[in-house]
Amino acid sequence: MHAAVATAVNAATGLLVNAKDEPVDQDTNIVAGWTALWVFIALIVAVGLIGWALTRSLRTAERAKEAGVYGDAPTADDTAVDAAGPDAGPDGPDAPEGHASR
Repeated sequence: MHAAVATAVNAATGLLVNAKDEPVDQDTNIVAGWTALWVFIALIVAVGLIGWALTRSLRTAERAKEAGVYGDAPTADDTAVDAAGPDAGPDGPDAPEGHASR
């Protein structure tokens, strides 16, 4: 297998080296122009937009995880329920008489 790959690489390298030795006709030489520049700029903008959208989605997923959407326990540290204790909520034992529980 190694011999077959080495033969293919040598053949491809030989073609590339031989192609560079041939003279280039300046009338038919095709170079990248303004269109290629705009395509390149558009690709840079597209990558930036994809990165922005990914960051936004990851932040949203992190907030949802902290809120307990995915089945984890909520991890909000600065809520009033955490500061007052677990029984201080509207459904706790301190709730007024006749208070409808959820």
